[in-house]
Amino acid sequence: QVQLVESGGGLVQAGDSMRLSCKASGQTFSVITMGWFRQAPGKERELVAAVPWNNGRTYYTDSVKGRFTISRDNAKNTVTLQMNSLKPEDTAVYYCAAKRAYIGTYDYWGQGTQVTVSS
Repeated sequence: QVQLVESGGGLVQAGDSMRLSCKASGQTFSVITMGWFRQAPGKERELVAAVPWNNGRTYYTDSVKGRFTISRDNAKNTVTLQMNSLKPEDTAVYYCAAKRAYIGTYDYWGQGTQVTVSS
């Protein structure tokens, strides 16, 4: 099992920056891919960004490209999401997730952290 704990959410104004962090514990050696999802009220959960174990090719959903950066530190078992130029439409609960493969569904989830961007 892998446990994920997010931190760093809160309330900011449009145009501000925020960094989310996720600390993994447990059987972290089994984790291949880590990602950040978000879910806004009334919307489906969407994958925002993902990074493989070697910090190789990353994935970003189109709406955050050029604004968000995902990175991981395997020595510290952490993954961060640096969010710049935040917009009100970025408001959502953000979830850290991990899986034991490069593809497929995610196996482990954090509890989520609220990010609110005011206009």
